[in-house]
Amino acid sequence: MATRGSKRQPGASRGELIIAGLGGMGVLSAGQVLLEAAFKEFPYVSYTPTYGFAKRGGLCQCTVIFSNRQITSPLVEQAQAVMLLDSSQFTTFEPRVRPGGTVIAEKASLHDERSRKDYKLYELPGLEIAVSMGSSQVNNFIMLGAYVAITGAVSAAHIRAELDRKYGNAMKVYERNLNAFERGLELGQSAK
Repeated sequence: MATRGSKRQPGASRGELIIAGLGGMGVLSAGQVLLEAAFKEFPYVSYTPTYGFAKRGGLCQCTVIFSNRQITSPLVEQAQAVMLLDSSQFTTFEPRVRPGGTVIAEKASLHDERSRKDYKLYELPGLEIAVSMGSSQVNNFIMLGAYVAITGAVSAAHIRAELDRKYGNAMKVYERNLNAFERGLELGQSAK
């Protein structure tokens, strides 16, 4: 677990997000951007990527935890929130959200029925919006924007700053990713 940066005032003391999808969907990139943004608000953060042998197309996930208190384990059995970039993994990850938590799921591939009613489910058309923007590759930042808007877990300004830091040298990529994040914020606000 790492520490650095200015710290959040008392309030939300911990956030946990599992991001899941298939390799090549930007699961790890979205998690890394969230991690760096959380570093600006929380004294302790953790990022744990997990992926299979296939570089593209295999199951991929990461867990991001940010807290005002030391993180004793970077792994959680159930998280406050789960974000699915490919909802074909819904039945695998539904048990991973804790009661009272939030699941943000890509609507296009969500075909399974939920087996629990003790969490909030947001079925969002992130992929459809990404395709309308010209690239399915930005679905990750659309869904990250929706997560930020729905949960308020981290500051949108810190996500924007991290997108600039990470992609600012490639202006076209930066603008595409920033626009996707902004569309996600709008999507999340309208879904609340």
